[in-house]
Amino acid sequence: MTLAPIIPIEDFFKSPVATGGSISPDGTKIAYLAPEQGRLNVWIRGVDTDDAVCVTHDHHRDVHGYHWTVDPRWLLYTQDGDGDENWHIFRVDLENPDAPAVDLTPFPGVRTLDFWQPSGLPGTIVAVLNRRRLDLLDVHRIDIATGEITTIAENPGHISDWFGGRQGELFATVIPATGGHEIHAWDPDTGTSRLITAYDGADLPMGLTPTCVTPDGTGIWLGSNRDSDLIRLVRLDVATGEETVVDSHPAYEIDTRGAVFPAIPGPLIRSERTGELLAVRYLGERQVIHALDPHFAAVYEQLSRLSDGDLAFVSSDEAERRWVVSFTHDTDHGVTYYYDHETGESRELFRPYPHLDPAALADKRPVAFTARDGLTVHAYLTLPVGVEPARLPLVLVVHGGPWFRDGNGYEPRVQLLANRGYAVLQVNMRGSSGYSKAFTRAALHEFAGRMHDDLIDAVDWAVKEGYADPARVGIFGGSYGGYSALVAVTFTPDVFAASVDFCGISNLANFMRTLPEFARNQIGNNWYMYVGNPDIPEEEADMLARSPISKVDQVRTPLMVIQGSNDVRVVQEESDLMVEAVRARGVEVEYLVKADEGHRFQNPENLIDVYRAMERFLGRHLGGRQSEREG
Repeated sequence: MTLAPIIPIEDFFKSPVATGGSISPDGTKIAYLAPEQGRLNVWIRGVDTDDAVCVTHDHHRDVHGYHWTVDPRWLLYTQDGDGDENWHIFRVDLENPDAPAVDLTPFPGVRTLDFWQPSGLPGTIVAVLNRRRLDLLDVHRIDIATGEITTIAENPGHISDWFGGRQGELFATVIPATGGHEIHAWDPDTGTSRLITAYDGADLPMGLTPTCVTPDGTGIWLGSNRDSDLIRLVRLDVATGEETVVDSHPAYEIDTRGAVFPAIPGPLIRSERTGELLAVRYLGERQVIHALDPHFAAVYEQLSRLSDGDLAFVSSDEAERRWVVSFTHDTDHGVTYYYDHETGESRELFRPYPHLDPAALADKRPVAFTARDGLTVHAYLTLPVGVEPARLPLVLVVHGGPWFRDGNGYEPRVQLLANRGYAVLQVNMRGSSGYSKAFTRAALHEFAGRMHDDLIDAVDWAVKEGYADPARVGIFGGSYGGYSALVAVTFTPDVFAASVDFCGISNLANFMRTLPEFARNQIGNNWYMYVGNPDIPEEEADMLARSPISKVDQVRTPLMVIQGSNDVRVVQEESDLMVEAVRARGVEVEYLVKADEGHRFQNPENLIDVYRAMERFLGRHLGGRQSEREG
């Protein structure tokens, strides 16, 4: 058994050499993200040449999202300001790539929630903005070439989000004050909406995903668990509100993670040319793809031979002949290929992380255990390479949401921990998505209750199975996972020897009161329903009882807290008050605040700094390996 060499922290968190590849609609060019002056920017190259030119020049913050347009002259990308989530749409002139990008939404403090390019309205984008009022989303049409912006739908006040069809059809989602999800059709002549159907909010706390208008505009493809315990794909008839099942899996739900993280592909693969469905993604221990289109089924069969990972991002030219695709993989993530279905030619375009040796990285193993109340809980266990998997220091890594879920695939933080000798356990505790309506509902009113019990039961399982040393267990998480890390040291301090909170919630009531306007319209279906309403005294009291800030007197575990100053979801006050209260008791707290980050850290130098500090902290308290420069 050969011990894996220590991999420098920089190798895990520096920018990829290339990532995010896609092919142009005419099939002649390939776009991808690669560094320019230390920040990811968009580069363009020909299909048959390696010569490339950088077409965006943002040297302050990485560019992560870009979009082809039908007009080969223009390319669009999105950017926010230091993590404030006020996203703007920028236009790049590919005929003059050195020219400054044009901000098509040049409104300070305004957020672009979503935008799309209707094929029936060439040369335009339809954008959802809170330009008129920060708490209301209106719909605007923007001329890509001129930048002219026209309001086409003004929110009457009850609409929480919008989506549209290929010919300019508009639909809306509405979240009533009592919770739930409604789908409405918008009448542009009267400026009013018409209810099509409604869904129970507790069954879909992450919202309705996907919501895609069919090409003919008469239906909407939805992820629905109405009359089912699992989310499957249905077609909602716009005229009648009737649901028809389009596709389902007997054991798995549609993979809805892309609704939360743009770095994860969405559940539907659709034709670039017609908008028709090509395939649906489901997620069990790994991804399952149901190909619904015969041509794509043949393409997918060939693509599957390129990698033993899961198919990730997919793009094709309008003829659906030329394809650029990437793959999710535990140890060789993001490898991107070009494939020509007419000739059968395929070739590797790039590996995002060529400096990482897959043999030195660790596989994620799907595992399951029975919680104390009999519920089956699924998790992923990552064990260090070249180490006897017995009585290891363990780090419990808790996902956010909490309605998100962990899956297979490369994660730099997990690989760093495994490389330093830790067993890593990622638990999809009750409330996580993807495991059925009943599993999600099992989290109702269980914050700091049975949801946390699942984490403790996971630790007990790892100890009983011989993987973990019970005296060397740590916990780490962000957002809800950060809340869990704080609950760990306040509700169950004897279980953990170290805790790392990344932008975590310390006071549930304060968290809900300080949510930004764009996020508040969703909380009726998740936070109000699952946790409580802070404006109701009895419920606020219960929320405070489940908040770490109320049990600071129990803290004796060494704690590290990490926070972004521009975090608009979990504001810095949440961390400041917790750190101040714990330090007042004389307990060790290491506090890192980054002034140019928000809820999700992005700049490589900040990530390297944070994880270097975490490496030292965990090494001191759990005994894992440290890089030479850290001693």
